[in-house]
Amino acid sequence: MADLSTTYMGVKLKNPLILGASNLILKPDLVRQIADAGIGAIVYKSLFEEQIQLEDLQLSEDLTEYEYRNAEMQSLFPNLEHGGPKEYLYNLEKLKKSVDVPVFASLNAIYDSTWVEYAGELEKTGIDGLELNLYSVPGYYEMKGSSIEEKQLKIVKAVKQAVKIPVSVKISLFYSNLLNFISSMDKEGADAYVLFNRFFQPDIDIEKEKFYFPWELSNPKDYMVSLRFAGLLYGNIKGSICVNRGIYTANDVIKALLAGADAVQIVSTVYKNKPAVISQILGELNEWMDRKGYKTTDSFRGILSRKSMTDPYVYKRAQYVDILMKPEPVFKKYPMI
Repeated sequence: MADLSTTYMGVKLKNPLILGASNLILKPDLVRQIADAGIGAIVYKSLFEEQIQLEDLQLSEDLTEYEYRNAEMQSLFPNLEHGGPKEYLYNLEKLKKSVDVPVFASLNAIYDSTWVEYAGELEKTGIDGLELNLYSVPGYYEMKGSSIEEKQLKIVKAVKQAVKIPVSVKISLFYSNLLNFISSMDKEGADAYVLFNRFFQPDIDIEKEKFYFPWELSNPKDYMVSLRFAGLLYGNIKGSICVNRGIYTANDVIKALLAGADAVQIVSTVYKNKPAVISQILGELNEWMDRKGYKTTDSFRGILSRKSMTDPYVYKRAQYVDILMKPEPVFKKYPMI
């Protein structure tokens, strides 16, 4: 039997399957099923500072709604403060104690100071690592892309200096030169990179003429752009590489490892195919490795990366041009007449 173990941001995993940040961890019975199915690690659902601030504001408004109605009644309730992230931290620590696999926390903060503050509080729960969710939706035309990158690099550096546990960064595609930005984060000491963040984009209801946010799973093959960048990054950075988005099957996992990934994150396939899919993926990965003669994941990781391949065109624009110049396969698959 092949050895499926891998090392992700310095943490030893029994296999490369990581449960990505999601609401799946809210049900203890489901968590046990996921752990029993053989998951390699778990990322706890994200701590959003925006949510904490909103809850704090709502509590304040509820407590003060009936104040100063008359001279004799200034206040109905005692002064209370919102608990902040305490409930989140309690549940995270509880999960960490309930499973025998590495647990990572996920953090989305707003201010420089709270990135560091929350990172420190999360570390105290005993987690094995921390995942920073970096993203920005520019709302001002005057904001330069370089200023966004500088701010995010500052956050990574500050968090790395504040905690002793490894730190990964989950990022989006929306950078002018993603390779350069990841290289800069690597120099600041980031331990891993998750490719890529998946955003819930607004859609439009044409009858109600209003925006809404549909909740949809990732689609199979969404990982293809992540494969490209995993292959470009492999062998050129110190941090680990994790492929995310649309990983559904063992074949998807194998492709990610061939491109250069150390691990993958899965969520949608567990929602759709239940925790048993984890065992199925691991079994098929093991069977493929045995059939190919690979004893460990390291023995084939990155063999299809840009650094390892002799074909100079796979990761270049010529590949795209070649596809456009040969329309026959498309018409064969999708005949028009």
